[in-house]
Amino acid sequence: MKISRRSWLKLSAGVGGGLAVGKLGLGGEEARAEATKDRKLARTDQFTTVCNFCSCGCGMVGEVQDGKIIHLEGDPDHVINGGALCSKGAAMIETHVSDRRVKSPLYRAPGSNRWEEISWERAIAKVAEKIKSTRDANWIATEKDGDVEHAVNRTDAMGFLGGAQNTNEECYVIQKAARLFGTTFIEHQARL
Repeated sequence: MKISRRSWLKLSAGVGGGLAVGKLGLGGEEARAEATKDRKLARTDQFTTVCNFCSCGCGMVGEVQDGKIIHLEGDPDHVINGGALCSKGAAMIETHVSDRRVKSPLYRAPGSNRWEEISWERAIAKVAEKIKSTRDANWIATEKDGDVEHAVNRTDAMGFLGGAQNTNEECYVIQKAARLFGTTFIEHQARL
């Protein structure tokens, strides 16, 4: 069979157009529904979340059974990763189910060689005490600019770091807390 150049171009354009229409999902809804029908594990609740290892914001789908995460995978409908995960994201389940995961606060006293488990109340009190003492010891009330003294009311001894999984609302609260403590050192993981 001999094909002319014009016929070959028409055939190529038709095949390319057909593949593009198929990729857009036109006409394949039944096949798509059938493919995802059995994806969910039996007797589980499904939820979507975001991977927290870096600042890309890859989407994940999780399965929960009896209040415990039993499966995590890439979200095929997510705009950023389209279902694919890097090696860190693929191993995310271990951050939830590993027997090596620390589940309560640990404290190591000065000069000690071992960690001891403490209550959440004690841990929060220790952190609050440390923040207050650091802020008070390093408070800068005024600064001189030549002969003029200006009120600055800040501390350079503390900084705040945001993370990839913080929402806009959480970032707003972090900013407010940082300003309340008097620090200007506020950074986000995405820029590091």
